Amino acid sequence: MGPLEESAVSELTRKERMALPRTAMPELEPDVRAHSFCEVNMGYTAQLAVLEAQRCLVCPRPKCVEGCPVGVHIDEFIGLVAGGNFEGAAAVIAADNSLPAICGRVCPQESQCEAACVLVRKGRPIAIGHLERFVADEMRQRPATKPAVAAPTGKRVAVVGSGPAGLACASDLARRGHGVTVYEALHELGGVLVYGIPEYRLPKEIVAAEIGHLQQMGVEFVTNAPIGLAESIDELLVDNDAVFVGVGAGLPRFMDIAGENLIGVYSANEFLTRVNLMRAWLPDAETPVYDLAGRRVVVVGGGNTALDAVRTALRLGAAEAKILYRRTEAEMPARVEEVRHAREEGVEFEMLTAPVELLGDDGWLRAARIDRMELGEPDDDGRRRPVTVPGSETEIPVDVLVVAIGNAPNPVLRATSPDLVHTSRGTIAADPDSGRTSKVGVFAGGDIVTGGATVILAMGAGRRAAASICDYLDGGDWKAVSPEPD
Repeated sequence: MGPLEESAVSELTRKERMALPRTAMPELEPDVRAHSFCEVNMGYTAQLAVLEAQRCLVCPRPKCVEGCPVGVHIDEFIGLVAGGNFEGAAAVIAADNSLPAICGRVCPQESQCEAACVLVRKGRPIAIGHLERFVADEMRQRPATKPAVAAPTGKRVAVVGSGPAGLACASDLARRGHGVTVYEALHELGGVLVYGIPEYRLPKEIVAAEIGHLQQMGVEFVTNAPIGLAESIDELLVDNDAVFVGVGAGLPRFMDIAGENLIGVYSANEFLTRVNLMRAWLPDAETPVYDLAGRRVVVVGGGNTALDAVRTALRLGAAEAKILYRRTEAEMPARVEEVRHAREEGVEFEMLTAPVELLGDDGWLRAARIDRMELGEPDDDGRRRPVTVPGSETEIPVDVLVVAIGNAPNPVLRATSPDLVHTSRGTIAADPDSGRTSKVGVFAGGDIVTGGATVILAMGAGRRAAASICDYLDGGDWKAVSPEPD
């Protein structure tokens, strides 16, 4: 921390900083945003960002850094923001995070870096995500400078998937001077960042700008290239020295109950992809969704994807938008902010309920039979298992139902790469610290290894794999791992 920043922070005593309230994020009013795809969080001004940064206690051993999956030096960048040195703050973030504008918007800071902040005991942790977003947005408004990269090494790496794991891996490899080509199965880059997260949470121009930064570093991108169909991993290894697989987990899970084939039943993947990637909400869209105007929409699930789907349904004109979740709100994996936003916008929450059958007329969904639940003994994840309350079945009217209960890996790679060991869950078996797989020269990370997780955890996996790839390309031993399917 330089003299300017040190003096700016030291103007306030530790006691004064601890007494400052957390700086609220400006937001669109609920009655406006519930009918708009404009971004809900409006961002800090420079004045608000400096005010929030000055709350930092400048801990000698900052736990927030340990709570960040990609290891951003949070204490350093916040100190620079407090002193008004936004460019310096951006440089600190960029050293460890190639997607700061995205992470500042969608990462669950409240359970990661902010959860480790000492001020969490006061209920007012530093708004690390908001500050990261501010810095990234501020830099995007300034003339772009070409990122620094090492001299070309002559080595080439193919990255399969342009989601957060692939982008983070590609960024670190490019910085080291390796040639990188990213292959994306869809027609637009960004993976789950573009097809899974709505515009009002993550504007697509933000994703495009972050990818443009990687292109300035020399990363090449190829769209409409589903590896496993258009080209195999073995074929990629002919022209590349290594391959990183970060294709995510995009195969939707269903409830396996009667009626799921009725018209009006969607997976969250299809529903959100049609809206986010194919702009189905526009009047002239070639791929529309079922008209939701005046309809009763139910979304099954309690994660961020479920919240994204139900809030999107409201914006498409639903008369009622309801979440059904089989546990209590305390167990919901969705971000607290997203739950609050949804409730403010008019979403209804019905906890401890689960559909057991979907009913229809002439092939169209009209109702759902649901059971009431109560929490029993903990399951394998440590959460109390929901069990049915005997005799609690009831029927509710439903016009559209969206299933958002998780995803599994697409089986294409497994079918076309039989020597790449997979687990019984369909994920690629890989070492969590290095991303090394059973196939020499092939690395993997993100949801294709862990199952569905967060953007920042996928990025952390991509960065660890990049470090391991660099070691391999520099002549390091393969240190072959032969993971057994679990």
